[in-house]
Amino acid sequence: MRILLDTSTFIWFIGGNKKLSEKAREIIENFENELYMSVASLWEMAIKIGISKLELAEPFDKLIPKEIKNNEINIIQIKLPHLYKTIELPLHHRDPFDRLIIAQGIIEQLPIIGCDKMFKFYDTDIIW
Repeated sequence: MRILLDTSTFIWFIGGNKKLSEKAREIIENFENELYMSVASLWEMAIKIGISKLELAEPFDKLIPKEIKNNEINIIQIKLPHLYKTIELPLHHRDPFDRLIIAQGIIEQLPIIGCDKMFKFYDTDIIW
């Protein structure tokens, strides 16, 4: 199965946070699944670290590349069709990072692992 990780899902997974559902953890840990993460998630984390809203166990430039490699996560770059889709999305969710992740999930036909309650209002599969 191909899966797109929401930013919080990735953070909780690498940090061992109990907020991550057991189902989500099992899917992520199953190396038969193909994991994807948006470059928007990386950008979001970098911004939050820079404004002291996120703290990681190790420096971003060491931890994130290590976790991406160890968990065989594919990074989805931002492409024009993703941006076009964000324009079409209803404004149920106003967070620009989440809107881009939703658009990428739709365009790339990837279910999203995440618990954001607003995601359910969009035409994408949510796993939690």
